[in-house]
Amino acid sequence: MLMSEVMREAAFSLAAPKFTAGDFSTTVIQNVNKAQVKIRAKKDNVAGVTLPVFEHYHEGTDSYELTGLARGGEQLAKLKRNYAKAEELLVELASLQTSFVTLDEAIKITNRCVNAIEYVIITRIEGTLAYIITELDERESEKNSIG
Repeated sequence: MLMSEVMREAAFSLAAPKFTAGDFSTTVIQNVNKAQVKIRAKKDNVAGVTLPVFEHYHEGTDSYELTGLARGGEQLAKLKRNYAKAEELLVELASLQTSFVTLDEAIKITNRCVNAIEYVIITRIEGTLAYIITELDERESEKNSIG
């Protein structure tokens, strides 16, 4: 499922509970003590490049499990599911985007090294080899003319 579809569905799923259960956002905001959904950062090694990998996890119990029980409970449950799906995709997208930026930087550095080797070091070595060959040819011609 595309990110835009998930976000649209999550946004639309907010309208039904607001209509049936009223504006519950202030209740939720006032009762928040600690985040239930957290992000954990890990590291992964891909082709010698350390990439950050993000994963989300739930900590604690759902303190809003009974919110809207009198009215709109089903819509609230759907709202939670839709936003959980959106959150999961956002974390995955952030992980992929960070990996892309990190790999892009590693590729640029590698390309700079390859260019330095190709255009500076190899050119110098070829010049040195040409000089050595010229000197050896001169010595050989001197030996042949003397002897």
